[in-house]
Amino acid sequence: MTTRVLTGITPSGTPHLGNYVGAIRPAIAASRASDIESFFFLADLHSLIKSQEPERTQRSTLEIAASWLACGLDPDKVWFYRQSDIPETTELMWFLTVVASKGILNRAHAYKAAVDKNREEQLDDDAGVTAGLFMYPVLMAADILIFNANRVPVGRDQIQHIEMARDFAQRFNHVYGKEYFALPEVIIDEQVATLAGLDGRKMSKSYHNTIPLFAPREELKKLVFSIVTDSRAPGEPKDTEGSALFQMYQAFATPEQTAAFAQAFAAGISWGDAKQQLFERIDGELSPLRERYNALMAEPEKIEAILRQRGQQLREQFAIPLLKELRHAVGLRDLSTAGDAPKAAVVAKAALPLFKQYREKDGRFYFKLLDGEGQLLIQSEGFDSPRDAGQLIAVIKQAEQGDALQSELFRLEAEMAPVLDALQALREAAAKD
Repeated sequence: MTTRVLTGITPSGTPHLGNYVGAIRPAIAASRASDIESFFFLADLHSLIKSQEPERTQRSTLEIAASWLACGLDPDKVWFYRQSDIPETTELMWFLTVVASKGILNRAHAYKAAVDKNREEQLDDDAGVTAGLFMYPVLMAADILIFNANRVPVGRDQIQHIEMARDFAQRFNHVYGKEYFALPEVIIDEQVATLAGLDGRKMSKSYHNTIPLFAPREELKKLVFSIVTDSRAPGEPKDTEGSALFQMYQAFATPEQTAAFAQAFAAGISWGDAKQQLFERIDGELSPLRERYNALMAEPEKIEAILRQRGQQLREQFAIPLLKELRHAVGLRDLSTAGDAPKAAVVAKAALPLFKQYREKDGRFYFKLLDGEGQLLIQSEGFDSPRDAGQLIAVIKQAEQGDALQSELFRLEAEMAPVLDALQALREAAAKD
């Protein structure tokens, strides 16, 4: 059985060695498995949230695409495309938006962080917050669901977005009565390498301590020789633990080469010799990739052709048929077929659970909950006023919309146990009063 794995790549500047070791190299290696159908997309729409500089967006998209291709991503064996070349994604985003809970979006990490920062600075909660930032999780969900990806590799800070995608998919499936979307699973690789930068901290553009992935040979050598080391002289044993230089060497070496380098550290290798060995090790792996990268950057029209071709193939094979089905599902249909609508509406309505509120001869107010086939799920006891009964109905409906209960809540009577327990607790509390 083939598993669909989807990876998003945000165009955000020139890639560095940390990107290569932690993301590019392992993702390309994983895509070569025979039972994996890989989707790699350039998330250029997402990049607009952080940057509204057209030339920078264009240049970054080109550099990122050329980097992945130069590193061995085979566009004939994986789906490699540009997000903006699949316009059905933004249409799907709207379909998901109308079923997405605003309460869930309020709790998105990026939005909450922006609000918290504003509060610290005594500003309005939403000062400087765009709707794009707020709706980012819905667009990400559309990226995943439009191709019904089974697994999505992300960092721990992105787990919440996959959970949201699952929630939106469940809600849509439930509202429209069919499993249109598979529920994606998150992949967390605990072994993903994080590379130290020039100053020993994690290599990151925000720290300005990176080594560009395809820096020219002389620039690469200069940067490697600028890695911060301690003051131990040649002949003094040196620690591998906590050494940015040793960690970087390890990321580009075999276990046998790494063991030999560790032995050299113990024997007191000079920092100059150690940096020379590191430079040769990195350059040995990157030199052929750098050559391919420069050739690709010299012919951007070839990259454009690859992205457009794969994007069009994806639209024809996946996106267009799916959106055609979804438009029909939500009622965006050919009006000439409207004669069939009443029957369809009755069927759709019958498939949903239904509350019925009524007054009995004893003067008290009751409600009951029926499933889609008219079977009784809940029968309330009597209330003194319709308002009391209505409030409890509202509580149950709210619970159904919450994070804890999934879309199958109203389909299986067994899953009503928590609600029944809550009803019992309310009755007991009312009896005490």
